[in-house]
Amino acid sequence: MIKTKYIKIITIISLISIFTMQLMWLCNTYILIKDNIYEETNQILYKSIEEEAIIRLNKTPKGTSIKGESATDSIPEITYLEEGLYNLGYYISIEDVDSIASTLLLEHKISSDFTLNLINPKNKEVLQQSKKESFLSWSAIHSKEIPIRTDRSQAVQMILMNPHWSIFARMGILLLTTAVMMVFAFIGLFYQIKIIITERKIAQLKEDFSYAMIHDMKTPISSAIMCASRLHSGKLDDKPEIKNHYFTIVESELEHLSALSNKVLTLAKLEQHKLEMNKKDISLSPMIEDLIEKFTIKTEKTIHFTTHLKTEKVYADEEFLKEAISNLIDNAIKYSKESVKINISSSSDAKHDIINIHDNGIGIPQKDQKKIFEKFERASAIKRTRKGGPSGFGLGLNYVYQVMEAHEGRIYINSIEGEFSEFSLLIPKIIENYD
Repeated sequence: MIKTKYIKIITIISLISIFTMQLMWLCNTYILIKDNIYEETNQILYKSIEEEAIIRLNKTPKGTSIKGESATDSIPEITYLEEGLYNLGYYISIEDVDSIASTLLLEHKISSDFTLNLINPKNKEVLQQSKKESFLSWSAIHSKEIPIRTDRSQAVQMILMNPHWSIFARMGILLLTTAVMMVFAFIGLFYQIKIIITERKIAQLKEDFSYAMIHDMKTPISSAIMCASRLHSGKLDDKPEIKNHYFTIVESELEHLSALSNKVLTLAKLEQHKLEMNKKDISLSPMIEDLIEKFTIKTEKTIHFTTHLKTEKVYADEEFLKEAISNLIDNAIKYSKESVKINISSSSDAKHDIINIHDNGIGIPQKDQKKIFEKFERASAIKRTRKGGPSGFGLGLNYVYQVMEAHEGRIYINSIEGEFSEFSLLIPKIIENYD
């Protein structure tokens, strides 16, 4: 399996590569579109000068002849027309060219502040401006200088001062695609990090479960081995009472191990919905009395039980419900001080029969209450186990939760850290008739 640090390195390199390629693509596209707008600007400027020259030409007397020559690579046709008009006293109007250019720019969907400069190309001196230049952005476009004198002493140039919005508008689909791609990339990265964190959590849970399992099974196994060894030695053959006591210990410890194994298997079946509930009307009083007697005998702590059963019967699987209540009582004893007070009560509402188990234990922190029903979670029980606290797999509350799910019921907790905990089991009432 690839280590987490290598996964992170590969992920980071991949993301950097993707973003670098995308950035290069965006930059190249930006440059290409900017070049296209540059060419369009040259055409618009030439056409604007031409249209303005035709307007002036139409003002000349009829029959006026303007001598001209054929255009060359260095001198365009408009230059000869402009010089002929100039010689007749019809001078170019930069303001009129500006007005025509403004209309043509809108037709080409180029949105930008601009100015027209009449310049001397030889020394770059600005002879006239259609409007004062505002702030030139980093993306400003300077058109070609179109000469209006054959000796190239004058030329007209257009400057688009802030054409970036037009460039970005033409890049709209590409920018949207890039944004979507980045969103998906970050979502993928987020979920990858989430998966890594989950995997680490699962690994930690496995480690904690293994430790808890070894810790909880070590004592009964050691006790059974020790008792079996003493019985096998024959030293107790003439002491039947002590011998029977050792047999009782072995049986008790093996029953404990068997119960733990069965609980794990039962949970697996409950989670896969492969375990059917044998529901019927059961009386709560005998079940509760049996559990009280069991825990009073087996527990070294001082326990005071009280019961208040308003509802005498519930419709449930007796075996699983009894085990669920047993787990809650066992937790109440484990996580209480030496003097334990447990109150078991029952009631009902329109849809449910309710069983409450209230204790005076150490309580459960608010931040842990949402996860205590998860498998292998016991708030901070694993840490307490390693420090010598109560042992266990962290299966008890998850078992109760799964049993209530199988009954189509619910379980709620009300707890204040350092004061008490109360678990409420809500069991649906039966509607149809039954024997």
